[in-house]
Amino acid sequence: MAPPLVTGERGRLRLLQLSTFTSNVDRFAIAPLLVAIGLDLQVPLVAAAAVASGYYLAYGLMQPVWGMISDRIGRVRVMRVALLGAALAGVVSVLAPNIVVLGVGRVIAGACFAAVIPSTLVYVGDVWPAETRQQPVSEILSASALGIALSTVGAGMLADLVGWRSVPALTAAAAGVLWVALARLPEPEREPATGSPLRSIGRVLRNRWGVLVLAIALVEGAVVLGVLTYLAPAAQSLGWSAGVAGLIAAAYGVGALGFSRVVRALVPRIPPAGMAAIGGVCLVAAWAVPVLGLNLVTLAVAGLLVGASWAFLHTTLQTWATDMVPQERATAVALFATSLFLGSAIGAGVAAPFAEAGAFGPLFTVSALVAVPVAAVAALGRHRYATRTA
Repeated sequence: MAPPLVTGERGRLRLLQLSTFTSNVDRFAIAPLLVAIGLDLQVPLVAAAAVASGYYLAYGLMQPVWGMISDRIGRVRVMRVALLGAALAGVVSVLAPNIVVLGVGRVIAGACFAAVIPSTLVYVGDVWPAETRQQPVSEILSASALGIALSTVGAGMLADLVGWRSVPALTAAAAGVLWVALARLPEPEREPATGSPLRSIGRVLRNRWGVLVLAIALVEGAVVLGVLTYLAPAAQSLGWSAGVAGLIAAAYGVGALGFSRVVRALVPRIPPAGMAAIGGVCLVAAWAVPVLGLNLVTLAVAGLLVGASWAFLHTTLQTWATDMVPQERATAVALFATSLFLGSAIGAGVAAPFAEAGAFGPLFTVSALVAVPVAAVAALGRHRYATRTA
């Protein structure tokens, strides 16, 4: 007998939040485990790091694939298939006798978890009307940020206390439970996509608003997620321990989670362009603060302000992505995620020489300067979109 459907908005949102939380815990827990994996499997750190690279690559490349599948078979079906695959891949990771098997398990897990966050956001776009959509988007992204914060701090602690295999064991178990629980989530009504998947991508890329949002997401990914990678190393360069540096990195998740509550309260009062402007100012300030003086306090403030920017600016862009090409919503959201993660990879790569040289002051200066046009274009573009589509 099938379980009863979840009919209330709050119940649906909780399931979506738990799914995104689990996905981000699995993705962001890899980095803190690399040293422990290398020691346990007796491989150099570069080999353990290759496992993480494979996960990230699969995660990024599968975004548009899952989006196109979602447009054809449904949002909930895609999430359940992906979570079941992630659960099985987690079991492989837990039992992996060597680095090769672990790499296979992590690549499959990354490819599967890639479906979860875009599908939940597309689900919100299908179910919630545009005028109230930013609130549930903000709540989902706050759950996502909480997953980042907890995994950044907790994965290393679990590895020390229980062993690194406990982390993929927990996310695999959570994915399995969610696979069962999501059977209660009703599939939203939608127009099924037709034609070639490449045609779906073409429709998004021919839409000028689509191109603008994807371009903003690319640069945002570089200046937010890419540079954020080096917040903890900046703390360690000052002589602080890896544990303290991890807490500084977790300030981002705390900021995103806390300010998401503020966003929820302000959504009925401030238009999307205003929310983007607030988030843009927070982003510029985030990287400007440590330029004034590099210490533990300014780095913590930077993390909190980047989290605030994520709550205000990114949720605005993410909500915009669900609306810019409604007939190809899943493909548009998947391309948005791909742009964001591609930008993250570019930003991390460009920033690496600065971090390697310990030049964190110049790194944060450049980041603050790049954040200025991101803030301006996002706010002005969102304002013009509202006036042209009103």
